[in-house]
Amino acid sequence: MALLQTFLGWFGRGGALGEAQGEQAPFPSSALVPDTASIGADGALQISTVWACIERRATVISSLPFFAYTNQANGQKDLARDTRLYTLPHDSPNDRMTPMEFWRAMIMNHDLRGNAYARIERDGRGEAYAMWPMPADQVSAFVLNDGTMVYEYRIDGNVAILDASNVLHLKNIGNGTTGLAKLEFMRSTTDEAAKAQASASKVFGSGGKPTGVLMVDSVLKPEQRKQLQERFAEMAAGSTARLFVLEANLKYQQLSMSPEDQQLLETRKFQVEEICRWFDVPPVLVHHSNVTTWGSGVEQIISGFHKFTIRPMLVNIEQAVRKRVMTAQQRARMSVEWSFDALLRGDPASRATYYSTALQNGYMTRNEVRQLENLPPDSGQGANKLTAQSNLVPLDMLGKTTGGSNAPAQNSLTV
Repeated sequence: MALLQTFLGWFGRGGALGEAQGEQAPFPSSALVPDTASIGADGALQISTVWACIERRATVISSLPFFAYTNQANGQKDLARDTRLYTLPHDSPNDRMTPMEFWRAMIMNHDLRGNAYARIERDGRGEAYAMWPMPADQVSAFVLNDGTMVYEYRIDGNVAILDASNVLHLKNIGNGTTGLAKLEFMRSTTDEAAKAQASASKVFGSGGKPTGVLMVDSVLKPEQRKQLQERFAEMAAGSTARLFVLEANLKYQQLSMSPEDQQLLETRKFQVEEICRWFDVPPVLVHHSNVTTWGSGVEQIISGFHKFTIRPMLVNIEQAVRKRVMTAQQRARMSVEWSFDALLRGDPASRATYYSTALQNGYMTRNEVRQLENLPPDSGQGANKLTAQSNLVPLDMLGKTTGGSNAPAQNSLTV
């Protein structure tokens, strides 16, 4: 059976990276590990590491502001606050959801199913005024004979066929037409994690192995044995601060963890790192205790997470919005962009250093800094002008002054 599936993958649909007309399949053509069960999205989200990775990625991305700009002829970009393209992703994607709720739903579908879909509602001019997430499990993408794409959306027993221009489609890595379903490709990993979790529940949960034994130097009657068990269980279930008094010749011996139980714990720790690898999330960000702790290299780890995980996903979304949501007229004069600088808000020291460098080197104005800090604009004359330090001069100008010896020092230039 596995050989047949592989054969069909090569010559039918072309496997994970193949190109074919008709319905697009984001799943592997065959399982790497035979007889591996798929636990589905509901089962995977019951694994704490999967939940934490999804939540971390979705929350970080959805907490960033998404701006629309009007492009000027001189290369300058102005916030297009009074346009629908600004309010749609930034303020209200639809009547029911906040922007954070909308983007979290999209990222979760993308990370689990490899594809995220949103139905676009447009006005008479073709401009989008609402976006509604569609669960990836209820959507199928089709490539028609002429190469165009349509989407089949199934809801409440009804089927809607949507043109590609009315669907925002975020794709995971794949053949460019559809994204690969990560949850299906990591099936062996989630299956192992689920089995390890079930085993741990049996071993360490209620009704598992005993934690210790009571030893006596005489044979007890059944009634005495039952009474002793009940008495000791009653003491063990009491408060945490207590002293056990063992009468007569009673001795208590705690049972140590067996090598098999220790191996089970090690397996579960490894599963945390393995799942984090699938989602490209540093284990420290899901509170894994086996890795670098807070205050010891975590700043560099977080910086790498933002650079190599979050930033590429933001670019993916920006490009998808330009292609599917914006009209041709909007693309000609407008642009959209996530404010990646907002990630600096969690670190006041880094934020202050970044702003100071930007102001002193002339690539941000004071009002642009105030905007990032959610402060009202300054109405002062120089608040919208670029400034730069002028105390860095060429070597051949050292010791020379302009305007005479009594001229005041010029510490900054207005550009």
